[in-house]
Amino acid sequence: MRTHLIAGTDPGQRQLNGPQTSGRQYRNLSKPDHEMACDEDVTVPMRDGINLLADVHRPAGKGRFPVLIAASPYPRQVQNLGAPAGFIEAGASDFFVPRGYVHLIVNLRGTGGSGGTFGFFDAQERQDMFDLVEWAAEQPWSNGNIGMVGISYFAMTQIEAAVERPPHLKAIMPVACTFDLYEAAYHHGLFSSSFITPFLSMIGLTSSQTNKLWRSKLVGALRGLLRTPFIHKQFATMNGEAAIAGLKFLLKVHHDPHPWDDLWRAIAVEHPLRDDWWDQRNLLPLLDKVEIPVYLGCDWQNVPLHLPGTFPAFQTLVNSKHVQVAILGEYGLSWPWESLHLEALAWFDHWLKGTDTGILEGPSFRYVLPGAEGWHAANTWPIPETNYQSLYLKGDGTLGEADELTESRSLLTLGAGLNRPVASQTDPLSNLSWDSQPLENDLDMVGNIELQLDAICTATDTAWIVLLQDVDPDGIATDITAGYLRAGLREVDETASSTGAPFLPCRSFSPIPLNEQVRYRIPIVPNARRFKAGHRVRLLLTSDDQSTEIPVMIGFRHGSMGTSCLGKIVSSSKLLLPFLPS
Repeated sequence: MRTHLIAGTDPGQRQLNGPQTSGRQYRNLSKPDHEMACDEDVTVPMRDGINLLADVHRPAGKGRFPVLIAASPYPRQVQNLGAPAGFIEAGASDFFVPRGYVHLIVNLRGTGGSGGTFGFFDAQERQDMFDLVEWAAEQPWSNGNIGMVGISYFAMTQIEAAVERPPHLKAIMPVACTFDLYEAAYHHGLFSSSFITPFLSMIGLTSSQTNKLWRSKLVGALRGLLRTPFIHKQFATMNGEAAIAGLKFLLKVHHDPHPWDDLWRAIAVEHPLRDDWWDQRNLLPLLDKVEIPVYLGCDWQNVPLHLPGTFPAFQTLVNSKHVQVAILGEYGLSWPWESLHLEALAWFDHWLKGTDTGILEGPSFRYVLPGAEGWHAANTWPIPETNYQSLYLKGDGTLGEADELTESRSLLTLGAGLNRPVASQTDPLSNLSWDSQPLENDLDMVGNIELQLDAICTATDTAWIVLLQDVDPDGIATDITAGYLRAGLREVDETASSTGAPFLPCRSFSPIPLNEQVRYRIPIVPNARRFKAGHRVRLLLTSDDQSTEIPVMIGFRHGSMGTSCLGKIVSSSKLLLPFLPS
């Protein structure tokens, strides 16, 4: 099967959505000189006899080329469908293949017709990635130079391969990657139920479908419709992660429950704390094994899933030949994933083809500063010149300087099954907010953020869920970032973190001492923002975000703790914000 489509940014090409570079100017990039061919349902043998299934998108005719592997549990057959869905993340074959790359899209074991049982980021999956890379290096269309591409789960399999160190893997680009599965499923002990539950159902449902659907005339017609330029352009502002979090209807669609229900039970019920099951799925301690070049990235909005791991990974990849980072602004990663393709081409042309593209020039950490123009750059994270400012959670609902008062505000959380009578104006609130005074000057916030919360509780456990917002003079609030903590998992290991933010092991539960003041160190996911003059900084706090009236980052909500609690938030609590010098 051949196609003559070519994607790119030049006139006459299928136009890609999203930002294509991190602000650099590139040179000597590969030209789209090749026609495309595709070998479907190719079997890839693993060391234990299991076969994975792959689609090989390659330059037509004879020749050997560098290979970009994209592996995930998502249906490989529709990765070039063009749908704005959170599982269309392998990248555009009609961009890479015409420019002289093989785009190898593979289903992990137990998905998409591949043999075996899906293990969800386990040790077996890492071994499979080693075998996959070495298999690709030996094929007649491969020149032995192997890279890996794709975002989200496709990024996770890149890291799995990198820590196994297959000899032919030369470079990877794991943008929007999760390195520690516990922190994706549990936000410092709070179960990310609105994502994990439909996510596993989505994989189970799509894995039960065959080529009868995925390669049908109906899907082919849909592909043509979705690639219509006008329709395709509308997808530039689609957030796929948020879309998955909203797919509650998937829970009602029948599919084979094994192993998806088993995995859900393991996550939601059997392993609420870090243990050996989670240790097997945490690659951060293994990143010092990685020696190949790594290009990290994410968007600032991806707070509940992929953004948190980007920063410790950047600091832990100490033996990599070269590490770069790009953090994008709003809709920097839209679905289907097509952004940063020129950046990827410059990266892989350098490492897989030996071409001088300019990708290594300038500072290695590049980021968009929301609220400001253009790209910004640094060589390290956190940025050394950052100054921390403390804003106290005062009893009158303002964020400001400390005073001698020890006022408190009450936060009420009702457990499962309790119905609240009609509320009066004097009743405690189920969520609280604190606002700063209007800012006199623009302030650039970039770095790690922390809330040191002093609270008195009437329950032995509760949840702390924090949202940071930018409020403009008209009162319109923009969500920036969030922080989470299960109160019974408040243990902090100061020595385990090199990022400046507290590291919470989440390994042992310690009941809250009743009616005693306790300090909680709540790490808020690092972020960046230019707060403009006249705007206010707002901090929201709740202990249960199940209600749709409570704002959350990109639709991610948490399973309720199920405990009733009256908490008093003492005015000695403070928010630590990182600001750059004026």
